[in-house]
Amino acid sequence: MSIGSKEVASYAVTLSATADRDEERKLRAKLDKLGFRSAAVNFGGEFITSVNKAIEHTIVAARRENVIGDSHSEEGAVAGAAREALSQLITKSLGLNIGGKIAIVRYEDHISVAMFFGIGLLHLNDVAIGLGHRAI
Repeated sequence: MSIGSKEVASYAVTLSATADRDEERKLRAKLDKLGFRSAAVNFGGEFITSVNKAIEHTIVAARRENVIGDSHSEEGAVAGAAREALSQLITKSLGLNIGGKIAIVRYEDHISVAMFFGIGLLHLNDVAIGLGHRAI
């Protein structure tokens, strides 16, 4: 089986939608056995003021879990994919709160960032997924 951007993106979306840390841990173990590297981090806040923090958290999680190294190009690829994912959420999230999970999955030179968020106020939430991909 050839693994490319579609498979990496699919696993990133699946990881971002895990219900709890136990499910996340099991999926990450499965991915590890298949040769993927992955990381996930919970995230939330007011959308506009949280954009920079979301990108920072994504980079930190990717580095902490050895999905990427310390190189400028790898950090830039993750930041670019995170920014792309966030840009897909803007129209639904502007002026509202977000909360959910950011997932990063890498296989060789393919890396995807998926953001699965509840968006809204109080219990009146919508749901959205943003996805970005880069080649390193």
